[in-house]
Amino acid sequence: MIDFLRGQLVHMEKDYAVLDVHGVGYRVFCAHPYSLGGHSDEPVTLYIHYHVREDATLLYGFPTREEQTLFRRLIEVNGIGPKVALGILSAGNPEAVITAIVQENLSFLTKLPGIGKKTAQRIILDLKDKLGDLTIGISDSTSFASSMTEHLPDASNASEEAKQALLALGYSDGEIERVWPAVKKRTDESDPIDTVVKTALQLLFNDKNF
Repeated sequence: MIDFLRGQLVHMEKDYAVLDVHGVGYRVFCAHPYSLGGHSDEPVTLYIHYHVREDATLLYGFPTREEQTLFRRLIEVNGIGPKVALGILSAGNPEAVITAIVQENLSFLTKLPGIGKKTAQRIILDLKDKLGDLTIGISDSTSFASSMTEHLPDASNASEEAKQALLALGYSDGEIERVWPAVKKRTDESDPIDTVVKTALQLLFNDKNF
């Protein structure tokens, strides 16, 4: 059983990252692969949920123990599999998901992908009293775009806000400007800022590694 992996990020897609651990590449499904720090040469640690089904063995990875635990609690709920649980973590800040469950906020939960009213009610019934140990220490890295821009100075448009978010993530002005023409080609002015940031992160990662 794999509990965690520590290695170098060598490739990322929208729903998974490939981690090189001593020459072995592990494909790990993640909520937000591009927020894992692919611009850095530092090794990355992902806490793993090892999932076996008839036709595949899959690895799901999380930047913190708390998110790993929350994922495991979610898949204990009848009707929620790993794909839906990962979608919940992709769409909602873990702290917000926990708060919604504890406060029985059906409106929030039913806006998450794959979650209807009955499933939301089941989540609340099954997990409301089982999340006390997760209310402290949850990382909000799964909502990196919004968290990075929430407290930034006002910018004139999404492009400028996205650049500020990338600077906050550790990229230099030169790196950002080098890929920005490609970002503009792949995004539209009406796109939300998190879409712009994710597109830029993918291009920055590829620019660094290829």
